[in-house]
Amino acid sequence: MNNHPKSLAVPLIDGAGMSYHDFIARKLSTVAPVGFPVGDLPAWLFPHQSDLTRWALRRGRAAIFADTGLGKTRMELAWADAVYRHTGLPVLMLAPLAVADQTVSEGRDVGVDVVNAREQAQAGAITITNYERLHRFDASRFGAVVLDESSVIKHHAAKTFGLLREAFGRTPYRLCATATPAPNDWTELGTHAEFLGICTRQEMLSEYFIHDGGDTQSWRLKGHAQRQFWRWVSSWGAMVRKPSDLGHDDAAYALPPLKVMEHTTTSDVVPEGVLFATEAQSLSERRAARKASITGRVKQCAAIVNASSEPWIIWCDLNAEGDAMGESIPGAVEVRGSDDIDHKEGALRAFARGEIRVLITKPSIAGWGLNWQHCARMAFVGVTDSWEAYYQAMRRCWRFGQRREVEVHIFASEMEGAVVANLKRKDAAALLMGEALSRETNAAVRAEIHGARQETNAYQPAKAITAPAWLQSETA
Repeated sequence: MNNHPKSLAVPLIDGAGMSYHDFIARKLSTVAPVGFPVGDLPAWLFPHQSDLTRWALRRGRAAIFADTGLGKTRMELAWADAVYRHTGLPVLMLAPLAVADQTVSEGRDVGVDVVNAREQAQAGAITITNYERLHRFDASRFGAVVLDESSVIKHHAAKTFGLLREAFGRTPYRLCATATPAPNDWTELGTHAEFLGICTRQEMLSEYFIHDGGDTQSWRLKGHAQRQFWRWVSSWGAMVRKPSDLGHDDAAYALPPLKVMEHTTTSDVVPEGVLFATEAQSLSERRAARKASITGRVKQCAAIVNASSEPWIIWCDLNAEGDAMGESIPGAVEVRGSDDIDHKEGALRAFARGEIRVLITKPSIAGWGLNWQHCARMAFVGVTDSWEAYYQAMRRCWRFGQRREVEVHIFASEMEGAVVANLKRKDAAALLMGEALSRETNAAVRAEIHGARQETNAYQPAKAITAPAWLQSETA
């Protein structure tokens, strides 16, 4: 792969004697747009989608943090189509497993031609492929990239983030699209800023955060910098939970009722190293309690699913849970990490088409990007401490376009009570975080689209990016 990584390193003292702190403060105070203005956008976009697409095109490099079901796929398609029409540069879209077909189908519905390719030789003007196939493409041949479900880059040290950062470090136009970041997950915001070329994660932490010591993740937002931080994020990332966040009508986006039912199983088995069957507190204790209660949880869940004729998604955390569920539910199909990519895609596609009634898998495999409104029943046989994994998995069914009440069944042993309580706490934290950024998003997006004057950091138009010589020569 012919890559052209961009260096984001900065000196401790610049040529004019500016301190590192002052350098970063000045750098982060203004995030100049590098995109281009557009006229009319497609009529198939809803008003909030049109606003966000127009904003992202003007930014040139941006992140759309829109809640599940608000139409990120259509915004991605409109953005990619506009970039290609304006610049003539090919666009590569990257998506989770089985989402590529879904995007091609939606593109066909709205008149945007998207090629689902497995390798560079099959690429077209707008190409989509799975993240797992990135190594088969020459990233330098694309002038724009779209990361669908871009939370894949949330971990700064992860291999995926490193590969994407290196591959697209000099790509002129970049769009990230994902749902609300996990509560207080500063790392995810930092990796998005770094991928977009705004600043490095370390520069963001240096300016806005205090390190509490110990764990490398122990960063706390400076109290006096909170509003400044959210204003800065909203200059390149728009967080929208519902259309009214941007002043539009929510009527078409009313969610059906959500019914969450907790099923507590008892267990006579005391995990190794534990004297009494008390509620687990530490991570190791919860893992031990989860393994000790598999039989009871699986039996209880299977009884409910087998008594129903509805489509069901069974989310597991351990392979042993998936094996036991598969043996307990006739006709159920399991998708696990060790399966080859074709089997995974085929099974997920078959479930979406209604050809499989019960799907058993993990949130890490199918918890992002897929639209399963045909299903309104799901069960978590194993629950982790990851709020994001739970939220994303749950929203595969409970999303805009769902017509029925969605039932979510959570099965946990009496020793795992802290897991469910922890998820509820994180859910409340996520709501507060969403409200904070969406308030700033409203002002920032309107300022750039409608020319409204912000209190600080008013929009200053910048020269649009033109393709560098290396890209012009290779894509000619």
